[in-house]
Amino acid sequence: MEEDKAKILVVDDEFQNRKLLRLFCERWGYRIVEAENGEEAIEVAKRERPDIILMDVMMPKMDGFTTTKAIKADPDTEFIPVIMVTALDAREDRLRGIEAGADDFLTKPIDMDELKLRLRNTLKIKRYNDLLKRYSRELEIEVEKKTQELKESYIDSLYRLSKAAEYKDPETGNHIRRIAHYSREIALSLGMDKEFVERIFYASPMHDIGKVGIPEKVLLKEGPLTSEEWEVMKEHTLIGARILEGSKAPVIQMAKDIALCHHERWDGTGYPSGLKGEDIPLPARIVSLADVYDALRSKRPYKPPLSHEEAYRIITQGDRRLKPEHFDPEILKLFKEIHLKLRDIYEELRD
Repeated sequence: MEEDKAKILVVDDEFQNRKLLRLFCERWGYRIVEAENGEEAIEVAKRERPDIILMDVMMPKMDGFTTTKAIKADPDTEFIPVIMVTALDAREDRLRGIEAGADDFLTKPIDMDELKLRLRNTLKIKRYNDLLKRYSRELEIEVEKKTQELKESYIDSLYRLSKAAEYKDPETGNHIRRIAHYSREIALSLGMDKEFVERIFYASPMHDIGKVGIPEKVLLKEGPLTSEEWEVMKEHTLIGARILEGSKAPVIQMAKDIALCHHERWDGTGYPSGLKGEDIPLPARIVSLADVYDALRSKRPYKPPLSHEEAYRIITQGDRRLKPEHFDPEILKLFKEIHLKLRDIYEELRD
């Protein structure tokens, strides 16, 4: 900001005072805008964004103290320097002006040489403050950029960790991506906050990370598992929890709960601990339904894929293995309302 291009807002209810200040300030190379009362000053300051405001104190309706306080309270105008022009010289009045946010004072009758110097010095300070603000904003943008890069790297690491289990189970394909989208959709429908929704989107793909510890002869077996093999398969929940435990990262903490508990059932008939109802962490209850829906829709070594209609019927009505009582009633109710969204996710991300 060059001094001779600076814009000054002159606020005074007396026309002759404004005219005199305009005459001298324009002679010094400044651009002038005017306001004849406090209310107008607030509007002009917001619209014109002057570099300095010369504020008369004694005005009808809204005095200079009240006007300055309002200007300083607005984020759009709070950093504009205000020089209060007053015939008052009492200490209490100056303290009141400082409390309102005034940056400097001039006493009437104005000494024009003093005004010229005060304008020049105030503009130098404003130039410095503007430079600091620009630097601060540039630094903030750079920090945001680096934070985003770090976040993307972190998210990519989580995705690759989730993918590790799939190398032993090639039939799953886009399964983990669909689980993320199903879980986010259910969380949104539950009215969860933005942080929870984002967290479950990145945590839910790790629900089966424990399968890296399951022997392939069990994991990829075609046909039903023996009782011994089934006990081995159930171990993937405990293995996943051990892989993820101990982290201070909230998303990993959520992923650990999901890995451990996504096969628990609302009625207490699940595994590994037979947890019941709200003893099961909410993220795991969400992923439980999402995982069952996707498993029904997908081809597995032991079953063909089912249609959306068949999957919907089994989840809501049950069959010889699945019962509606296995799911959180509120989540099951929401599934009935948003099941077409899950269908669309499956179709968009199908293998």
